Amino acid sequence: MGNPIYKNQDEPIESRIKDLLSRMTVKEKVGQMTQIERSVATPSVIKDLCIGSILSCGGSGPFEKATSSDWAEMVDSFQKSALDSRLGIPILYGIDAVHGNNNVYGATVFPHNIGLGATRDDDLVRRIGESTAIEVRASGIHYNFAPCVAVCRDPRWGRCYESFSEDTQTVCKMTSMVTGLQGQPPEGYPKNYPFVAGRTNVVACAKHFVGDGGTEQGVNEGNTKVSYEDLERIHMAPYLDCLSQGVCTVMASYSSWNGTNLHESHFLLTEILKEKLGFKGFVITDCEALDRLSHPYGSNYRKCVLSAINSGIDMVMVPFRYKLYLEDLTHLVESGEIPMSRIDDAVERILRVKFVVGLFEYPLSDKSLLDSVGSKVQYPILRCN
Repeated sequence: MGNPIYKNQDEPIESRIKDLLSRMTVKEKVGQMTQIERSVATPSVIKDLCIGSILSCGGSGPFEKATSSDWAEMVDSFQKSALDSRLGIPILYGIDAVHGNNNVYGATVFPHNIGLGATRDDDLVRRIGESTAIEVRASGIHYNFAPCVAVCRDPRWGRCYESFSEDTQTVCKMTSMVTGLQGQPPEGYPKNYPFVAGRTNVVACAKHFVGDGGTEQGVNEGNTKVSYEDLERIHMAPYLDCLSQGVCTVMASYSSWNGTNLHESHFLLTEILKEKLGFKGFVITDCEALDRLSHPYGSNYRKCVLSAINSGIDMVMVPFRYKLYLEDLTHLVESGEIPMSRIDDAVERILRVKFVVGLFEYPLSDKSLLDSVGSKVQYPILRCN
């Protein structure tokens, strides 16, 4: 293979993406579009299926009261399996560190978004993001499924604690969490291009796109029945602020807009988010979301994969049914029902984020960060102004 362009950190990111993509088989491409649960991520699965991402589903961890060093050891073991694959593409490990690295024993925990929004202190929220990012990276993890930028319009919504506020402008202000997690893009940085400052920062995820806090009667995973103008004005505005800060990923919502599930809305995912707003990162599903597209639950799975991918989903969070998903996605690509151009677009976006976060240069955890976890000396108590 010689010295391929994609392994040369001095080459432009887009050149590295183009070079790596040209070397990939269909199997390797669909593998990159797959995020599986850590409990099923064996070395052979990661290496042989070219898995692109792993997550901790529902707080899943190595064992009870596992510390940051235990987590780092686990994530590194997964990473070594990925690096041992033909092209050595690192995995991106994701976790719900939504109020501090809250799944890890001994980590610093902060209030939920509803409490942070009540402070109206965007600098406090940014600093909480910085602290969270360091503790997430100390555990070997690169990807945080946060912040939730839902605008909760009905307190009956069971997930209202995930929302900073019912007021759109307040939620927009609190998107400073993105800069805290990822770092501040330098002046002149390309608009809406993914950004991660360094090894003490993480990939952020603006969620859940879009309108999850506006469902009728506050029904969870319900239907948001509003005009496009109101959807844009009330619910989409915070995403523009996230994109301007270089947010790397966007998670689609379980909910629907005027009867169309967000995971199969080509209009919102592709025409609006990617084309009109110019988002260059990747769009990920919520957990097991493709199962929810079908009735009865989990049936007609291939049809759900077809609809979601062609609508603009790039990575699928498929914790346990990954073999079926890979089989169906591969069939749909080989049959031409999902064009290769759509697959290449998805993989380009995923690789872009991996290059931006520096995974190819620094795939393993930084043990020097472990002393920062829960440290009152380095991270004194954050106070409201």
